[in-house]
Amino acid sequence: MRRLPIFFVIDISESMTGEPIELMEKGIENIVSSLRQDPHSLETVYISIIAFAGKAKAIAPLVDLISFYPPKIPVGGGTSIGSALNVLMDEIDTNVKKTTFETRGDWEPIVFLITDGKPTDDPSQAIIRWTDKYAKNVSLIAITLGLNADVGILNKISNTVLALENTDKNQFFKFIEWVSASVKAQSQMIELDNKNSPVSLDKVNNAGLKVIGTTSELNISDSSCVTLTGRCSSNRRPYLIKYAKPKLVEGMERFIKNHQYYHLEGAYKLEESYFDWSTDNYVAEQVDTSSLDGFPPCPQCGNQSAFAMCACGKLLCVGDENIVTCPWCEKNIKFNEGSADFLITRGQG
Repeated sequence: MRRLPIFFVIDISESMTGEPIELMEKGIENIVSSLRQDPHSLETVYISIIAFAGKAKAIAPLVDLISFYPPKIPVGGGTSIGSALNVLMDEIDTNVKKTTFETRGDWEPIVFLITDGKPTDDPSQAIIRWTDKYAKNVSLIAITLGLNADVGILNKISNTVLALENTDKNQFFKFIEWVSASVKAQSQMIELDNKNSPVSLDKVNNAGLKVIGTTSELNISDSSCVTLTGRCSSNRRPYLIKYAKPKLVEGMERFIKNHQYYHLEGAYKLEESYFDWSTDNYVAEQVDTSSLDGFPPCPQCGNQSAFAMCACGKLLCVGDENIVTCPWCEKNIKFNEGSADFLITRGQG
């Protein structure tokens, strides 16, 4: 039987923390549930998921719909699109059956690459490898969540770049429905016509998607959010604080004295696997706390502030105690009340 391989290559960087990751997990579940109700898809569709942050890895191997179990999606620091492409190409080499003189191989794979930011690695060599050996035999659709992706890079990878401008819950699931419908249509088409065809873009507008042809059509920026990593002083477990730029009505910037600030979006528990997915070799940038609006309690233990900084430069949480042991460097710290602003190292987003 000839299989139709579907690869989801998903950005799991810090900027996806919170609702975006939760929506993505639910979205994958909905796609699988919908495809299982389609007899054509049950016969042909095989699914794999590749996640990428500072590092990339296949978190779900290529398996049939019945055997597929949606994985827990992790979070990491960085957006290594080059690493993601290399893992995708390795997975295609290993798991997609090639046509030989004796047997017909799998149908051409379909890839949905979903990201919300700019690459933090240099993807140039991976793009050369992709263009030389894979692009002609794989249908890759790049989708940006929001308007902050590097479309110039995505256009080098794919002939089809789509932007989901409105990323609220209702619009996101319309996008998920479009993905499910597109895969169903492909599985039916190959059974009827015995050939692969490009994924149809006829109904992308109904899903809130916009076809992006040039880099000038989006605001290319990697400064849409600020992420900070800390550890709980009680249980030593990591957490992430996420700030996002407020959405300003066009033309209103001149009425706001300083619109380069970020509102608190939330504080979230992290797993230790966060550090396994994050890259170490990047140039750390700093942010002034005067541009951050709101300081949350610790999501791990509930301490009143998750925003205390040790002399080692790392964040930790503090409560009512006078002396706290830093969970990063093990030094005892005595915090005094104060409101002075300071510089702090930010995540890659």
